[in-house]
Amino acid sequence: MANSNAAQLPAVGVIGLGSMGYGVAASLLRAGFQVHAFDVRRETLDRFAAAGGIAAESPAALAARVRIVIILVVNAAQTDAVLFGENGAAGALPAGAVVISSATVAPEFAVQLGARLTAMGLHNIDAPVSGGAVKAASGELSVMSAGDPAAFELCQPVFDAIAAKLYRLGDEPGQGSTVKMINQLLAGVHIAASAEAMALGIKAGADPAALYEVISNSAGSSWMFQNRVPHILDGDYTPHSAVNIFIKDLGIVLDSARKESFPLPLTATAHQMFLSAAAAGHGAEDDAAVIKIFPGITLPERKQP
Repeated sequence: MANSNAAQLPAVGVIGLGSMGYGVAASLLRAGFQVHAFDVRRETLDRFAAAGGIAAESPAALAARVRIVIILVVNAAQTDAVLFGENGAAGALPAGAVVISSATVAPEFAVQLGARLTAMGLHNIDAPVSGGAVKAASGELSVMSAGDPAAFELCQPVFDAIAAKLYRLGDEPGQGSTVKMINQLLAGVHIAASAEAMALGIKAGADPAALYEVISNSAGSSWMFQNRVPHILDGDYTPHSAVNIFIKDLGIVLDSARKESFPLPLTATAHQMFLSAAAAGHGAEDDAAVIKIFPGITLPERKQP
């Protein structure tokens, strides 16, 4: 619903218009914000402009027009590039502006990023998100956040527009990314376990659709089982979240645990499963394609429209 106080809302920038970023930008537009956006794909920028947004030619050009910028790129390297690389946003933002960093990154990177932005006279909210493309588009994400209380005060209307749940986990960047890391541990393990269970059921002769229905209403179910198994049943591996994303995210989990000499046997196994799927050529497919690593099973074929 459009905000009747739109004239009082701060201009917001969104860098990264992937499945999550585009949904966030669209939710902000719907709430009445003036939204500037940058993405490396020209066709995506054109689609956003046609929807009422303002396309920027670079992160720096975007930053010069906003007080709040949300970074929704893939990883730490891309976050660093759009903020501090050629035509980066950080150097063009006005003093006191807020960078909401929402890519899934290692907690230590989030801490370093916060310190770097603070030294430039900017605020940072470490704010990874969960909920997928559907929740992003409907403005119902879960946000795991940490940062300066003054920054939250400025950004509250933004979070109201994009999130169903805003968890404030502390005043220092890094705490949001720590909680997101644990979420991704569970998400990756649940997807891998769901694929393994469905593969065994198919191998044993169970009807895949009936198996899904029974497990979805039984104690063995999980959110990931209910969300991802339909991709398998439909034979549709269009990437809402790709195999390669979980290689990256579970890699972050394992790297962080290794520094603490902390064992993660389930995470390590799930990581190897996603690596096997990527090695077989499925890295850019939906993460449910991890089921394709299991031999001797016939998977449902994609339904024709």
